[in-house]
Amino acid sequence: MLFLLSYRNGSSDPSNNPLAAGPWAQAGFAARHSALSTPVHDCRSGAPVYRPFSSGSAYPSIPLSSPLPGAPTPVFATVGGQEKFETKVTTLDNGLRVASQNKFGQFCTVGILINSGSRYEAKYLSGIAHFLEKLAFSSTDRFDSKDEILLTLEKHGGICDCQTSRYASFYTQACFASTWKCSQIGQKAVPQGPSVCAGFRRASARPVSPSLQLERDMSNVSLGPTAFPELTHIMIGLESCSFLEADFIPFAVLNMMMGGGGSFSAGGPGKGMFTRLYLNVLNRHHWMYNATAYHHSYEDTGLLCIHASADPRQVREMVEIITKEFILMGGTVDVVELERAKTQLMSMLMMNLESRPVIFEDVGRQVLATHSRKLPHELCALIRNVKPEDIKRVASKMLRRKPAVAALGDLADLPTYEHIQAALSSRDGRLPKTYRLFR
Repeated sequence: MLFLLSYRNGSSDPSNNPLAAGPWAQAGFAARHSALSTPVHDCRSGAPVYRPFSSGSAYPSIPLSSPLPGAPTPVFATVGGQEKFETKVTTLDNGLRVASQNKFGQFCTVGILINSGSRYEAKYLSGIAHFLEKLAFSSTDRFDSKDEILLTLEKHGGICDCQTSRYASFYTQACFASTWKCSQIGQKAVPQGPSVCAGFRRASARPVSPSLQLERDMSNVSLGPTAFPELTHIMIGLESCSFLEADFIPFAVLNMMMGGGGSFSAGGPGKGMFTRLYLNVLNRHHWMYNATAYHHSYEDTGLLCIHASADPRQVREMVEIITKEFILMGGTVDVVELERAKTQLMSMLMMNLESRPVIFEDVGRQVLATHSRKLPHELCALIRNVKPEDIKRVASKMLRRKPAVAALGDLADLPTYEHIQAALSSRDGRLPKTYRLFR
């Protein structure tokens, strides 16, 4: 709960402050003025001039936690109850669900969410979701072009956006409540979609200008004696659970425990210097450029994976380090480590929900999936209830499933899929030994 001490005027002079009445002027201010200042003599006139200084001699027996005599009673602002933050879901006669939530301010975020994305495209990824994304906000009943819509919104400080994902499509506008417009896909807009998509294809196929430098072209360019290395990237993942299952929260905490990042990434929630991939991997193996854990959760399944990068000559050792970390997930969980991960997860949750677009997306995704929304304090309560045995249980269950492996770069020394699977099934995570006749 946030409490604000409210003043109507920024001045510290009680004569300019409407809350400073009577007792303050008669006792408090006079006492403070005499206690917090000392007389000195003006060199020119000889008259005493008061200069303030810090002292607590006026009320030596009153602690700082108690109000001073004669001070006015402060007026605090309250939130007025938890119900103001609840998400209300109304189902119309045609089956359309409307989710609404109060938010302080003059702006309003309004959008339409459709439970359909690229995953539902037939046979192969034909780009329909991307095509629809490019057609968004191209015309309305009142406006014939996209430029007209954007210019009108900008006059009122508004913005619009359309995003498509694997499971959902978002049509969103944020502006003053009186300026919201309804977008439609008209015949004039449809021909623009292929041209936009074709523009991306032409850009990707266009030869690179000699004046431009891509990352792969900088392998021999360096400010020092050593050129930029060409790294090999490996991603190993195991099936976790969907966001509809109860184990979703323990898996999220486990992901925070693993943490990680790049060699030069800054610390922060989820990438703290006390996470396992920082302590056990990046701090001990200086030759590894990256070790980061990710948790992707969907409506019917999920994936917890670790991405690592290193020099191609150390690929095998890098893979074994990652498989060992997977095995350690099902081992003993330190209580301090667990509490730190839960605190980081709650911190990230609350900080992200300070943003209006994130709140909108959170409301939309939860209502699409469950027809309701869990409030932040409910999610924090679920996070606090995660025990060490919950982490060990979900990790052990995950390790019994087959891994998914993806790699990029020089893969000459990459272990086989069967060896990676055998390492994840072992007790210590070690890869099977290999023997070469020629080195």
